[in-house]
Amino acid sequence: MVAYSFKRFFEPQIAAGFKRQTVRGQRPRHARPGEAVQLYIGMRTRFCRKIVDPDPICTETLPIVIETSTLLDCIIAAIEIDGRRLHRDEIEEFARADGFAPEHINDVAIDMEGKTARENMGAFWQANHPIGLFTGELIRWTPEGI
Repeated sequence: MVAYSFKRFFEPQIAAGFKRQTVRGQRPRHARPGEAVQLYIGMRTRFCRKIVDPDPICTETLPIVIETSTLLDCIIAAIEIDGRRLHRDEIEEFARADGFAPEHINDVAIDMEGKTARENMGAFWQANHPIGLFTGELIRWTPEGI
């Protein structure tokens, strides 16, 4: 079993089933398809708590590359999943699926007031990652029992 920690503003979306994926950097072991994943808020703190129970099941783990640039207002220049570069419309869909839809996040996340999910994702990435190329894994899950 693999555990992932999330920012507090993602909790309602994860609990409601809107957010069923996460992007993570390279590490020795990520979740594997068919394996349960534990989703937490505040891991390694005294405020740690599980977001959903029972644990969701990993459906796929794919390599992802995210390119960011401060030359663009939206910051997210390109996304490639499993070797396939996403089209502009697909990037917006991806950002929404990853929890950055304005209707879900603008009122709860500091510094995220974008008109699009891509803008919100860009603000998040700029605040939490160096500008340039990010290489990692996309982990997707489904609620347990589905």
